[in-house]
Amino acid sequence: MSKNRSLPVLEPDVVPCCPPLTERPLSAEEAERTAKMFKALGDPVRLRLFSAVAPHEGGEACVCDISDVGVSQPTVSHHLKKLREAGLLTSERRGTWVYYRVEPSVLAAMGQLLSAAA
Repeated sequence: MSKNRSLPVLEPDVVPCCPPLTERPLSAEEAERTAKMFKALGDPVRLRLFSAVAPHEGGEACVCDISDVGVSQPTVSHHLKKLREAGLLTSERRGTWVYYRVEPSVLAAMGQLLSAAA
């Protein structure tokens, strides 16, 4: 008798930050939250860091693998902090390294915001 059993596959919860722009005007709170995310991505170094984390296997990357973006280590830390504060990345310390993860729900929500209403 095999002890292997199948586990159900759970779909990730996608909580959009706001409705698609083609649906209705954003509220002041929705606009504030959305602007914070896009402002964080408006910096070229932050965009490079974000795009360095996203394609890693499992959507997670060690800071040691993504810090070569042409700026000093303290500057990399500053930009990663800004991405975390905007809710675009999460981080976890493992020993001496910090691992960063792009939340799939954040990417999906940003995509929904910019997509045309079906």
